Amino acid sequence: MLAKPEDVVDRDREWGLLTEFVTDPDPAMRLGIVSGRRRHGKSYLLQALSEKVGGLYVTAVREEGRLPAIQRFSDAIAAHAGLQPGTLRLTDWRDVLSNALDVTARSQTPLLVIDELPYLLQHSPEIPGLLQQLYDERQRGTGAGPGVRVILCGSAMSVMHELLSGTKPLRGRAVIDLRLGAFDYRASRVFWQIEDPLTALQVHAVLGGAPGYRPVAARPHPSDGFASWLTRTLLDPGRAVYSRTETEYLLREDPRITQHTLYYDILTAIARGATTPTKIGAALERQRNAVTHPLDVLESTGYIQREQDILRPRHPVITLTDPVIRFNQLITLPQAATVEQGFAEEAWQAASPTFNSKILGPHFEDLARAFTRRYAHTLLPGGLPGPVGTTEVADPAARTRHEVDVIALALGERPQAPRARIALLGEAKATAARRGTGDLQRLEHIRTLLTGQGYDTTGTTLALFSLHGFYPDLIEAAAGRDDLLLVDLAALYGIEWPPSSSA
Repeated sequence: MLAKPEDVVDRDREWGLLTEFVTDPDPAMRLGIVSGRRRHGKSYLLQALSEKVGGLYVTAVREEGRLPAIQRFSDAIAAHAGLQPGTLRLTDWRDVLSNALDVTARSQTPLLVIDELPYLLQHSPEIPGLLQQLYDERQRGTGAGPGVRVILCGSAMSVMHELLSGTKPLRGRAVIDLRLGAFDYRASRVFWQIEDPLTALQVHAVLGGAPGYRPVAARPHPSDGFASWLTRTLLDPGRAVYSRTETEYLLREDPRITQHTLYYDILTAIARGATTPTKIGAALERQRNAVTHPLDVLESTGYIQREQDILRPRHPVITLTDPVIRFNQLITLPQAATVEQGFAEEAWQAASPTFNSKILGPHFEDLARAFTRRYAHTLLPGGLPGPVGTTEVADPAARTRHEVDVIALALGERPQAPRARIALLGEAKATAARRGTGDLQRLEHIRTLLTGQGYDTTGTTLALFSLHGFYPDLIEAAAGRDDLLLVDLAALYGIEWPPSSSA
């Protein structure tokens, strides 16, 4: 196993997978795919890997045409072989790829990385087919050493995922299909070097865990004041990370997104709370079927996600994947004229209620579910939970439905299965008030309803997540029972356990 460089933060699992791939002694050529959204650190990770083993790393350029791209790749191959630029005069991609494989094969750990492959495919769609031919030719190995390891990388998610689909040339030939996500919220706080968990939550609510934002948005530092940091980064039209510019760049990343106005309107409708195709269509004054295809595109490109109700077979809930897009659609766009006239502070003051209710509150709920998936197993009697999500529980006597922010089934249970074992029921509140015994009683009532509906709640833990802590009587009650879990902001971030009444 190759030691991970100190400047590569987190990514232990990904680094281990990639280094195992490149150090495999098999003499045959092997192929890997790495994809992920912009600013998730794909290039940083692969550059570090290439430098570690002395591999050939080449990245495509969006604005470059076919012939300039061939020449630049040829120069990179020559430089890797110790030759002068211009030495190689290659005229087609088969020669380029064949020479690249031959040159890298001389290394002890042969590695070729082609980054931002979708840019090349716009003018050279034959590349996957050529790679297939070269792959098939090199399956018996050409020497005593390991075969060349080829990694193809890109940010256009739909393009990268289609490389291995259906009848595509590379189908069945990749050993790795790594989809690099953003940092976990705890790792993100450490990466940004933010001590205060509330500030860490606020930053994560607008930028998520994408590590690529820190180099362009770390001055001023968020710890110097969230409002000041926000108005001088995401609400500053002169900054590269200005949310309006960033959102437009993200949407242009994938070639399948063409009608930008329509997609903008759909993203805005989702950000405002439209969670089904019917509701999204109504918000745009269009029929449901008019938004079906754009929604499919947005899902395949990674801009939205559909989450199923854990208990009920109903329409999935559609949400935005990128916090920066949500921030742009809810905060920046409605205030764009004010912001771009230089009144960012005034715009933020006017928009802060929307931020608290439409962004911070839902994001806190998201992190409560993330906590349950990744960290709650050390606190739950049953250990690691199964599927985690949300649900609605019918209350016939009261003629209402109760929304459940966090529900986890027991490990091994399937979503929507009748009589499933429920490991956890939780409520997450980002309001200014502390949580008290009334919140606990509501969860106990929901647990009783689920028991009456046939679900197994004998081992169910009740969890209350609070942004501003709990009243002393609730903390005292939790100390005396093993089916109640209290999680304040410090506990959510793993800073302090158990929660204290001074939170």
